[in-house]
Amino acid sequence: MLTNSLLAGALGAAYLTVLVLQLNPQIPLLSETTWRWFTMIGMLYGLHLAVTFYVVMVVREFFALDVFSPGWISVRMLAWMGAAAAAAAATLMWLNVRGLSAALTADAAWRMTAGAVATTVSAAVLLAIAVAHYSFGRRGSRVGASLFVLAAIGSLALPVAARGGAVDPPPHIAPGRFAEHVPAETSPGRIFMLLLDGASLDYILPRVAEGRLPGFGRVIDRGALMDLATIRPTQPDAVWAAVATGMYPAKNGVRSAGSYGARGGARAVDLLPDHCFSHALVRLGFVRNEPNASTAWRARPLWSIISGAGIDVGVVRWPLTYPANAVNGFIVSDRFHQLTESVTEFDRAAFPPAILPVVDTIFEGPPAAALAGIAADLPPADAPEGSAIRRDRRYGAALRELSATRPPRFAALRYEGLDTVGHHYLSATQPRSFSAISDDERRRQLQATDGYYAFVDAELNAWAVAMRPDDLLFVVSGFGMQPLDPVKRTIARLLGDADFSGTHERAPDGFLLAYGASVQPGRPPRGSIVDVAPTLLYFLGLPVARDMDGFARADLFTRAYTAERPLVFIPSYR
Repeated sequence: MLTNSLLAGALGAAYLTVLVLQLNPQIPLLSETTWRWFTMIGMLYGLHLAVTFYVVMVVREFFALDVFSPGWISVRMLAWMGAAAAAAAATLMWLNVRGLSAALTADAAWRMTAGAVATTVSAAVLLAIAVAHYSFGRRGSRVGASLFVLAAIGSLALPVAARGGAVDPPPHIAPGRFAEHVPAETSPGRIFMLLLDGASLDYILPRVAEGRLPGFGRVIDRGALMDLATIRPTQPDAVWAAVATGMYPAKNGVRSAGSYGARGGARAVDLLPDHCFSHALVRLGFVRNEPNASTAWRARPLWSIISGAGIDVGVVRWPLTYPANAVNGFIVSDRFHQLTESVTEFDRAAFPPAILPVVDTIFEGPPAAALAGIAADLPPADAPEGSAIRRDRRYGAALRELSATRPPRFAALRYEGLDTVGHHYLSATQPRSFSAISDDERRRQLQATDGYYAFVDAELNAWAVAMRPDDLLFVVSGFGMQPLDPVKRTIARLLGDADFSGTHERAPDGFLLAYGASVQPGRPPRGSIVDVAPTLLYFLGLPVARDMDGFARADLFTRAYTAERPLVFIPSYR
């Protein structure tokens, strides 16, 4: 029973390795990376599968009427276990090709679909062999053994053949390289863009109706509100890269939060399979995680296009801006708060280098300018929302300070604290049946959540008040939040994340708020996060690239505005 369980576990590990290769077509099939992933998966998933199969057989022994005495390699047993492993692998392939389609090229998605079909057929064949061998076969049947070996090999060989050889990723494009298309005239208006991680309309709209978020209420009443479909994996790097480029991850090159490597692996993959707890391997240290950098871009981000058109930009805390690249204007990297003590990396945390002392003073000053006079109102620094709101205030202060001396026409600022608050405190905003937390703890968490939304509301209102008639305010939530299911919450507790109650991994919608004299008030049809960049280019009077996946949402603007501004296209900004 043990040897058969180990063989079935190895087969299951091979299926998972094939799944990793399908999601990462840039990895050569016969390479050190492939073998290291198979070894790691075999030691973890394969071993657990073997234990599961062994326990099932032991339990069967307790209830079976006949004595179970399999051989060292039993076709009868392996056919049943192989069919179960193949069925599970086929299910994972179907779920991943559907859920992660935005991160796959059309060719990779087609090949993965063909592999899923082949694995599904193989699972059915293995099941048929198991049933036939159980009903009509005999111990040591060479015909049955041959059919099983052929079916097992085919269940691996067919999806591998459908996957094909390694495919080179798109070439790297440095964001600092300016676009060649510079129009003669652009729109005179400025753009203020607030990026929110994890903001949810389910939380905002009821409180706007109660009059508790006047800034949001002002923008919603006088502007446009649009739901935005997000992507999976729903991670900030991938989501905000799609917003910045107007392209899905398969084109822009940012498919996840980083690169993942098996221990000692020579080459990392950039997409882990979903629905099999693969990210727990990162948390446990079995897989190393290398964060993305600005070298990951395979398409030109919005600020590079705008800067190349001769328009000054001010970008603060957008993901994948480290090392900061050259632009007309300034960039403060999203990693600035992590690099203030670094001697070797600090010089690349912002551009131009002349702004480094200004931003450093805001982050390290005693007290920081962002916190002066309000420290008494801040939550404790050791609370989840405490450190988040301090960082958000400092980045906000950095944008205001730099804009005072270097006024940009395109300004973007990201707040990530709502995501932190949502992960920890979402249970307090749900019906009482969702969580068994005490009334006092629920009240504290609600106060923390309300307080953070009030902070964002005040920031939003300040930007709205500072607008001129030709300006445009965009508030973009790249993804919403939803309750963490009981299974995932139990696993989070086992991993030491007992306080987590909210998640965005199932890709809940984000939203877009547009506000300004040119905006048509109302609630247009649902859009996508890739619609943001083309729409902003249209507002500025810049051409929209035809290779973008998103659309310029002209329906956000008044007819008087769009009548004088036709859409203009170019093939690409690459």
